Amino acid sequence: MKLTFTFSFVIASLSLAALSGCAAPAGQQAPPTPAPATAVAGTTRLMEPPTATLPDGTVIRLELAITPEERAQGLMFRRSLATDRGMLFLFENSARWPFWMKDTWLPLDLIFLDSGGKVSQVFENVEPCSAEPCPQYIPVRDARAVLELAGGSGAAHGVREGVTLTFSRVPDYPLE
Repeated sequence: MKLTFTFSFVIASLSLAALSGCAAPAGQQAPPTPAPATAVAGTTRLMEPPTATLPDGTVIRLELAITPEERAQGLMFRRSLATDRGMLFLFENSARWPFWMKDTWLPLDLIFLDSGGKVSQVFENVEPCSAEPCPQYIPVRDARAVLELAGGSGAAHGVREGVTLTFSRVPDYPLE
């Protein structure tokens, strides 16, 4: 009985120690949390991530930036962004939302979208900025969302002003 209790205590302690080491060190960003598993007819599968489908049919897996904190962080301090990945910034209302590249370490395409997912403006291959003042990228028309892709990806897949992108599993977007 005592051996079973001691063994269980050791396993529980080791598990707790392993979990406590999962946080990122101070000043570093934690790695993305994997999508939660969900049971489907006796099997386990990962929940499907939000996606955008580009004009040529390419599917981009999205990270969503919905809260003010997520939008402020954006893709800052990332060393790379795969060509099949992107970040979608969602706003509560349409406006001429300014973007900048402060502490963003890779070139990006900034794709401004209206409430229906139609591209209203594209800034291609926007260069990183490490020291202020950094230029701001302000669209000429109101936007409800902004999609950031690896620099050059938008043009390579047919993204241009006037085309409509398709989104899946993005809460409350597009609106129309």
